[in-house]
Amino acid sequence: MAELVWREPVYDGWYRFARVGLRLPDGAVVERHLLDNGSAVMVLPYDPVRRVVMLITQPRAGVLASGAPPVLEALAGGLDGMAPEQRIREEAMEEGGLRLGTLEWVARVWSLPPVSTEQADLYLAAYGEVDRIGPGGGAADEQEHITVQEVGFDALRAMVLAGELADAKTLVLAQALLLRHPELWD
Repeated sequence: MAELVWREPVYDGWYRFARVGLRLPDGAVVERHLLDNGSAVMVLPYDPVRRVVMLITQPRAGVLASGAPPVLEALAGGLDGMAPEQRIREEAMEEGGLRLGTLEWVARVWSLPPVSTEQADLYLAAYGEVDRIGPGGGAADEQEHITVQEVGFDALRAMVLAGELADAKTLVLAQALLLRHPELWD
């Protein structure tokens, strides 16, 4: 069985980076690099009456560095020591101006297991037009520059089938909505 045998901090800022030593099952010790950014939570809100989902875009360094177009994402945030259900309600209000009702847990996934400690709890949540009670757009002090978009159910399904949802966690949530709530497309 593999084990972590040493850790050397490299950077402690917005994220924490470290060099780590792993002892592999054959006894060899190898160096790896670790991004320690805590755990996260994400929700795909959907309005069954208006037949839309709420997604966002925001400037992402990795996407910009690759030259790719902006990525549609579900609402998300780091846990910052809070329970996932509590934190995603705050993030939904902050990012989408949205009050969430019942949360439907989908899964806990590793965001990037080769290099990151982050696990994300994924949720679906129905909402209605009356639940859009704030402006959204993200926290001003976090310089998120979030754009909120409502995407129709049929357009979402077409993006899933065409492989056009580039964020893996958002794709998982969209597929979960399609599989768990097929009546939304009947």
